[in-house]
Amino acid sequence: MRVIVLQYAPHWLDKPRSHRTIESMLEAAEPTPGAFVVLPELADTGWCLDDEAVYEGDTLDWASTLAVRYDVSIQIGLAIREAPAGPGANAVAIIHRDGVVSQLYRKLHTCGFSTEPEWFEAGDRLVVVPVEDTMIAPQICYDLRFPELQRVAVAAGAEVLAFSANWPAVRHAHWRAMLISRAIENQCFVLGVNRTGSDPSLSFDGGSMIVAPSGEILADAGRDAEAITAELDLCALRDWRREFPALADRRPELLGNLPIVGREPRDD
Repeated sequence: MRVIVLQYAPHWLDKPRSHRTIESMLEAAEPTPGAFVVLPELADTGWCLDDEAVYEGDTLDWASTLAVRYDVSIQIGLAIREAPAGPGANAVAIIHRDGVVSQLYRKLHTCGFSTEPEWFEAGDRLVVVPVEDTMIAPQICYDLRFPELQRVAVAAGAEVLAFSANWPAVRHAHWRAMLISRAIENQCFVLGVNRTGSDPSLSFDGGSMIVAPSGEILADAGRDAEAITAELDLCALRDWRREFPALADRRPELLGNLPIVGREPRDD
């Protein structure tokens, strides 16, 4: 499976301009049919919590059109709200090649050391989505610090963990270390896409990565906008799991019973 990770600076609260940037980068990356494209957290607005602009427009409709145009699947971060007066959520969706939107994953861990919990309601379930010949678990930024989530996702069949993030520069070393750790401990591919540039309160160092189950970095972005790509050898992943069956020694009773959805289209 070919994966393409797009690292860029979203235009602050300007969805049409951000969409043009994404379209230009995807076109330049020359995606092959069936590729999986990963975009950052809140991909077309930046990480804004308290402005109605994060909900305006139809990000999913635009992304669906883009997926069909390029015959690819796309993971995109966005803010959603079911009712005008209701709470919002920090979410990601995987959109398939035919434009169908998967079950939305709502960020399970909102950042308690910020004001995010005041604006975005935490989710209550994991999502594991079939894409081409594998299963992908989309997650969001701060979720990376909670490895029990990824353990449950892998137990449900995930072979790829895909993190959409706005990870601040001040903790950049943590980002790199944890992406590699999640790949090794779960014997899976890890895709980590971070933004670059800055917003009104934070700076970002990029550093998006594609990591193999061995911990080998297959592709590594710098601090500037760029697309990185790699071919995920799923046969090699499955061979590694058979040759070194560490996952067989897990104790399921320690994993809890978090609901998992995603094999069907979105229902909201």
